[in-house]
Amino acid sequence: MDVTPLIPAGRQIIETYGDGRFRIANTLHEGSVLVFPGQTLAWPVADMAGLTAASLNAVSDAAKKGEIELLLVGCGARMAMIPRDLRAALRAEGVVLEPMDTGAAARTFNVLMAEGRRVAAALIAV
Repeated sequence: MDVTPLIPAGRQIIETYGDGRFRIANTLHEGSVLVFPGQTLAWPVADMAGLTAASLNAVSDAAKKGEIELLLVGCGARMAMIPRDLRAALRAEGVVLEPMDTGAAARTFNVLMAEGRRVAAALIAV
């Protein structure tokens, strides 16, 4: 099923990933990215060791504005656990974190966007 027509205009759709980059909304992004419903930002995180509260400041800002409630964390080639303190800090801001491998996070982001959910994705490039 093609979910693309269900996505409102101007929304970010993750079209491809791999080889250390992403194609999102017809734009090529090298390296890891933070994807919000209306924009994609470069994210200087190369692996799970770089995942910190500071690296997710843009997510915290979006949550404070009520723009997101769920953050999909694409952990790279394999799913990894999110540190408990980081999960708790974002939960206090109203954001639930869901870790999964980057491919699954990209696909899930697109489906949730089609459903109109307030979702963002932090994707480590693979």
